[in-house]
Amino acid sequence: MKTFLLSIFTFTCLQAGAQQHIMSLQESKQAAIAYSYALKNGELRINSAKTDVAAAKSDYLPSVSATGLGLLGFKDFISAAPPLLEKGINNFYLFGVTGTESLYAGGKIKTGNQLAALQLQVSQIRKKQSADSVILLTEQKYWNLVNIQEQQKTILVNEALLNTVLKMQKDMLASGLIARNDLLKVKVQLSQLLVNKSKLQNGRRVALLDFSMYTGIAFDSLMVMQDTFNKNGTPVLPALQPDTNLARNANYQLLTKRIEGEKLQTRLANGDNLPSLAVGLSASQTGSINSGIGSNFAPASFVTLSIPISGGLWGRGKQKMQKQRINEQIAQNDFRDGQNQLRVGIIRYWYDMQDQLTQISYAKDNLEQATENLKVNQDNYKAGLATISEVLDAQAAYQQASSTVATAFADFYVRSAVYNYVTAKTENQP
Repeated sequence: MKTFLLSIFTFTCLQAGAQQHIMSLQESKQAAIAYSYALKNGELRINSAKTDVAAAKSDYLPSVSATGLGLLGFKDFISAAPPLLEKGINNFYLFGVTGTESLYAGGKIKTGNQLAALQLQVSQIRKKQSADSVILLTEQKYWNLVNIQEQQKTILVNEALLNTVLKMQKDMLASGLIARNDLLKVKVQLSQLLVNKSKLQNGRRVALLDFSMYTGIAFDSLMVMQDTFNKNGTPVLPALQPDTNLARNANYQLLTKRIEGEKLQTRLANGDNLPSLAVGLSASQTGSINSGIGSNFAPASFVTLSIPISGGLWGRGKQKMQKQRINEQIAQNDFRDGQNQLRVGIIRYWYDMQDQLTQISYAKDNLEQATENLKVNQDNYKAGLATISEVLDAQAAYQQASSTVATAFADFYVRSAVYNYVTAKTENQP
């Protein structure tokens, strides 16, 4: 019986294979990674974070500024007073340069650089997270298309099977061996199968368009997914037990970075309550044009010391510190809760895969029984021991069993992709 069904399918699909555009899962993931706008934006955010790092490092360098001032009066600012001042002064200019180097700023410069570096790490983690998500969605869309292809194979096999039965019924009706009602029963079932075939074709077009738009691969109605389901075998679990190590998990890494960030924000807030010390050097040139008084160059050095008092004792600085300590506690609680949820999620998806393996086993047993049942009913019908209704019922059961097996395999591979995602074992990350 199996050989007969395989021959029907092979004959039906023989001409289509030469023009098909074969797409593998590996190619699909690579195309999606290259095309994803989320990853492109992730790279842009990394570049933006790098500029913040460069800006934070510049705080270690001296701050230099230049100032210029020029005044021109309609009347003399200072009237002439010979012989001390032969001409009145109606203009004045000043320009100067000041350089300041911070010796201590309450640790805010160092903390600011650490925060900028941390934000860069967060941006890199988020890009990896986006890559994992793109791979997961690509796999889900890919296996959905594989499942549709398997469903189409089932439809074709059963269509050929019903056409064979229909031909036999027509011959028997012409010979007066059966009633016309038996022929109509076959036609009704074949018509329903053709309706389902049309729905499946339309569903495949929509799924293929969605796949193409997500991966950036040009839409091709002849595109087919390379993978098929080996219904003679059974998939295996990726390991003997769930992997609850969270070190590579992007969500876990973000939780740890949040704790680090809140600690740095606390240190930054505390820096506002600490003294700051800076040294500087300035040089200025002042004078008046065509006034006879010449110009004056005045270099100077200075030291500034700022000691906040009220802010850290009873002002806003104290309240800000208390708020930041609360934020640290919130981040710690979210971290503990988050890692527990991540581990529970990993274990749940692990058992989902186990359950799906059980479903595959049951579905395969059911298909084997449905195949044998169909053969027995066909043989009995030819021998006059069964009615056409029994044959059609057996055919419908066989079709449903074949469809269930394909769906069970597809669901396992989708659950496996989700498990790889939550355990950070997705492949082909950039």
